[in-house]
Amino acid sequence: MKTLKLYLVPVLLSVFIVLASTMQTSKETEKVQKSSAVLKAFGTMKESIPHQLITDYQGIVIIPNLLNAGFGIGGKRGKGVAMVKLPDGKWSDPVFVTLTGGTLGLQIGVQSVDMVLVFRHKGVLAKVKNGDFTIGGDISAAAGPVGRSSTASTDYKLEAEVYSYSRSRGLFAGITIHGSNLSIDKSANNAFYDNKLSSAEIFEAGKSTNAAVVDLKATLGAL
Repeated sequence: MKTLKLYLVPVLLSVFIVLASTMQTSKETEKVQKSSAVLKAFGTMKESIPHQLITDYQGIVIIPNLLNAGFGIGGKRGKGVAMVKLPDGKWSDPVFVTLTGGTLGLQIGVQSVDMVLVFRHKGVLAKVKNGDFTIGGDISAAAGPVGRSSTASTDYKLEAEVYSYSRSRGLFAGITIHGSNLSIDKSANNAFYDNKLSSAEIFEAGKSTNAAVVDLKATLGAL
């Protein structure tokens, strides 16, 4: 009996490791699916991200269910994905990211919003690698113009480095976001892709056949 117990220990440990890995991967798959759902919801709204903006700009960050809380001092935190355009014009595989930050002001309550950041140059995201940068410090973001085309927006020139959008309780609008830190979620990337690739390497590969990733790319391409 004692020998049997000793034999079962490594077997049980292996099972626990596999289950833990599967749960982690499922969590990241859900994040990709939620990101796709955010884009689909944006696309069905009367006012949305101008098509020309998606066509001309080279990077995007999608944060589903960003928590924005304020009791005198505000704070926000959310996890999502970042993608960049490849040389052939298609979108890369998603890199998992975390957005955190704080604001000062007379805010009361907790709110969950879906946020999308559209980047003019993909190099801004590609250079993050395994580090981070601050929106409003290293790079500024402007409230994004809305409308189905650039001519329907107030900022038809589309010249900002980053445009930001949010959706909450059915309301869609461009918003201003400052002082937020965008960082690479290395543990999520390692779990989802089962490797030690940097964010830059994931961006460059763009070959995932994961069903959730394929759907996300298709949704973004159709936005």
